[in-house]
Amino acid sequence: MTDSTKNLPAAQGSATRVFDTALGDTEPGQLMDYREALKASDAYLADQFREGVSVIELVQQRAQVIDRLLVRLWVRHAGKLSGRVALLAVGGYGRGELHPSSDIDIMLLLPDDLATVEEHALGAFVTDLWDVGLEIGHSVRTIKQCLQESAADVTTATTLMEARLLLGPEQLFKTMNDAIRPENIWPAGEFFRAKIDEQKIRHHRFDDTAYNLEPNVKGSPGGLRDIQIIGWVASRYLGAKSFDELVSNGFLTGEQLAVLHEGRNFLWRIRFGLHLITGRREDRLLFDYQTRLAEMLGYKDAKYTLAVEQLMQRYYRTVMDLSRINEMLLQLFEESIFMDPKAPAQKLNERFEVRNGYLQLIDDQVFARTPSALLELFHLLQQNPEIRGISAHTVALVKQNLHLIDDQFRKDTANQVLFLKILQASHGVTRQLKRMNGYGVLGLYIPAFGRIVGRMQYDLFHVYTVDEHTLFVVNNLRRFALTRFDHEFPHCSPLMQSFKKPELAYLGGLFHDIAKGRGGDHSELGASDAESFCKEHGLTDEDAELVAWLVKNHLALSMTAQKKDLSDPTVINEFAALVGDKLHLDYLYVLTVADVRGTNPKLWNNWKATLFQNLYELTARALREGLDNPIRREQLIHEARSTASQLLHDQGVPGSIVETIWNLVSDEYFLRYSGDEIAWHTALLAEVTAKEDAGFTDVRLHEDGITAVLYGKRSRHRFAQATAALGQLGMTILDARITPIANGCSLDTYIFMELDRRTEVDQSRLGEIRRSLERVLNAGDNKLARVTRPPSRKSKMFNTKSAIDFTDDWANSRTIMEMVAADRPGLLSDIASVFTGLGVDIENAKILTIGERAEDVFYITNSQGQPLDETLREQLRDKLMARLHRK
Repeated sequence: MTDSTKNLPAAQGSATRVFDTALGDTEPGQLMDYREALKASDAYLADQFREGVSVIELVQQRAQVIDRLLVRLWVRHAGKLSGRVALLAVGGYGRGELHPSSDIDIMLLLPDDLATVEEHALGAFVTDLWDVGLEIGHSVRTIKQCLQESAADVTTATTLMEARLLLGPEQLFKTMNDAIRPENIWPAGEFFRAKIDEQKIRHHRFDDTAYNLEPNVKGSPGGLRDIQIIGWVASRYLGAKSFDELVSNGFLTGEQLAVLHEGRNFLWRIRFGLHLITGRREDRLLFDYQTRLAEMLGYKDAKYTLAVEQLMQRYYRTVMDLSRINEMLLQLFEESIFMDPKAPAQKLNERFEVRNGYLQLIDDQVFARTPSALLELFHLLQQNPEIRGISAHTVALVKQNLHLIDDQFRKDTANQVLFLKILQASHGVTRQLKRMNGYGVLGLYIPAFGRIVGRMQYDLFHVYTVDEHTLFVVNNLRRFALTRFDHEFPHCSPLMQSFKKPELAYLGGLFHDIAKGRGGDHSELGASDAESFCKEHGLTDEDAELVAWLVKNHLALSMTAQKKDLSDPTVINEFAALVGDKLHLDYLYVLTVADVRGTNPKLWNNWKATLFQNLYELTARALREGLDNPIRREQLIHEARSTASQLLHDQGVPGSIVETIWNLVSDEYFLRYSGDEIAWHTALLAEVTAKEDAGFTDVRLHEDGITAVLYGKRSRHRFAQATAALGQLGMTILDARITPIANGCSLDTYIFMELDRRTEVDQSRLGEIRRSLERVLNAGDNKLARVTRPPSRKSKMFNTKSAIDFTDDWANSRTIMEMVAADRPGLLSDIASVFTGLGVDIENAKILTIGERAEDVFYITNSQGQPLDETLREQLRDKLMARLHRK
């Protein structure tokens, strides 16, 4: 579909003139001449792009240059065929739009009475095109074959719809176009449904969201392919040759057309820049290219926002606008093609009716008369789930009347009641919030939410924009509330379903990240926003304070579970004091699970689920027993021993042997491990403790991770060697605990999983893990641990500032070291090597990887089992920093 956009800056000069000048007046005899001429024109286009010339001009000029090249080479090799054979440009090239490394698709069209052409001439032509450096896709068809193949395949039909004659008989080209008209194949209705199915499949490949942090500028929802879908359907149904005709046919307003052109042109600039940066056809907006592209397009870092974040926010807002237009136009086409405009309407109230299954306004002035109808229509969809959606015309009217959502609108009690009813509805809460966001209503009703729309966070942890993540969190909470999803999160669902006011959890989800990008603590700022919003909407002080508390503390449970020692009763008692009561704990627990799962679904795993559940249960117990009666160490030790004793008795392990083994470990051991783990270790130890110099390794599969235990003579090098071995195998280590045994040995345990977060491994893989750890157990202290596995592509794109902090834990006679660093293969073993060199012992390690960042916590002592003094801390800090920054 052509573009008639006017008044754009024109290129100074012409790429075709550069091409022709480079070739000269005479026909060159060497392909090198063509190749050099093409390079000259490409360099000219690249310079023009960097100077800000209209990308429309550039993609058209690139196509014109290729036209000239193809015609010259065709005449050179097959000129005598031009009277009977047509040379056609098809696909994007047929539209006259080529980016620097776009595929160039051509077709040779033959009359039906000429089934073959001279193969030598055709072969020489195509070979020359490849030798010149073009990515050529070619086909040879007769008119009959065009008809047959197009009828069988809608993609072929679409390609031929965009065909453009370069050279050859015009009548032959016209005959082909007549053959594939809708009267013969793919009438408008069938074509529309086929293209809708194509789009659904394509969107599903990109997780049905435009907001992945490495989107595909062509294929992702809201991308260039969605624009092309509009053009193809318009061409098939209306015979439209340009998007302007959608205005004259009443499908678009002038303003919507401008948004469509502006969005398409912005995506074209991104795609053009990607091709220049990579030197190849590249449609993926990978982290590797985003920063360079932002610089190329003139973005600059601001106080709170990186240049790349500005670029990507514009990208996400652009594709949101384009997704709206795509959805609206395709629905208009559907209504126009399939639905009866005179079908009887079912009146719902004085403002809305339903026609052909779609909600629509009684008349175009409803929003002007009753602005609250801008919220009411979403609540009506919840109350009437049989309604298919909102009519395209009404969607357009929503967009036209968004200016009515102002301060007066937001302060209107009727509108506040409506918004709360949307959150309190029994059906469609998430669906309508997403629809409100897509139509621009949510960001205007909650202005702070509007500021996070399309906002990315330039890291590997958050895979969605802030607004998309927020709505995923609410969606997760909503699933907890619906009994049909009880099997997904059996610990969260009963809690969510027990809440008398589940909307408080949804409000916590809506506001938990709403202050991202403002500077300062987003939890504190968001809590203030949330409390004000809740009180303005008539919530009680108690409910408003609960929502604000959730927003302020939405990271507390996650960070405590993943970074603190849950075997320490003091940690549990302090967290219980923060929570205060069971109601706050329940709300915080479901919000935390929803939040972490909605941040990056691939990072949610059973290990995190178990940590969160353990903290929840320990805190719930502390609250039951009362904050004035904190959990005691002795009580927890007794319970662990009792559980393990019963399990060992059932296994037939003699009690005398159990007591002998348990006398070799300290009370800390019974705090660190569950009764089941203690029984497992003890049964293994019972088989070897009588043997001198005996050691063992064992590996178990659990739902929450793979667990390995190593027992042998105590060695400070073992942690470095074991973590290196697991790292080289491609494992992600989650937890490590080192338990000294009084007989000069140590019992070391590691919990880990595959890099892709899988815990399901076959027996062959288990054997590989076991053999690798056995080599560690048998290795000498001087054997160096090495990990040669390279870092990931994505992690190389980030510069994480390293930080090391120490805290004394006098109650447990140890130092807590918290470290932030860029994650990479072998990081743990490098850290452990530094510990070893300074005589620092590790008791426990909590390993937390947040995207490209490692945020690890180590519980350490000096060689005498005491906290580190200031001198040793500084030595450790200096050597670790040097190791972390070593290339």
